[in-house]
Amino acid sequence: MSPDFAPTPQPPYYAAIFTSQRTAGDQGYGAMADRMLELAGQQPGYLGAESVRDAQGFGITVSYWASEAAIRDWKQHAEHQVAQAQGHARWYQHFELRIAKVERAYGTHP
Repeated sequence: MSPDFAPTPQPPYYAAIFTSQRTAGDQGYGAMADRMLELAGQQPGYLGAESVRDAQGFGITVSYWASEAAIRDWKQHAEHQVAQAQGHARWYQHFELRIAKVERAYGTHP
């Protein structure tokens, strides 16, 4: 299975980098993760996301945004706040969120 790369514009733009260690079992996580990706895609300023998780439950999701304000608005979205609360209570042993400004980007293109 090949990874999906987010179609980002020329910099500058912003990245929200979410790293996490999951708890055991799904407990509704998969459905909520799918819903959050769908909902994020509807938010103004959302550019895309890339996500991976290993067999031990360690994962990294990078979502890309046009502005810091768009990231703040997403953080405050009511349905996203419900997901955040559930994450704190049952889905994550540990997580970190880092916000970065992308000033330069390059890569290979098929």
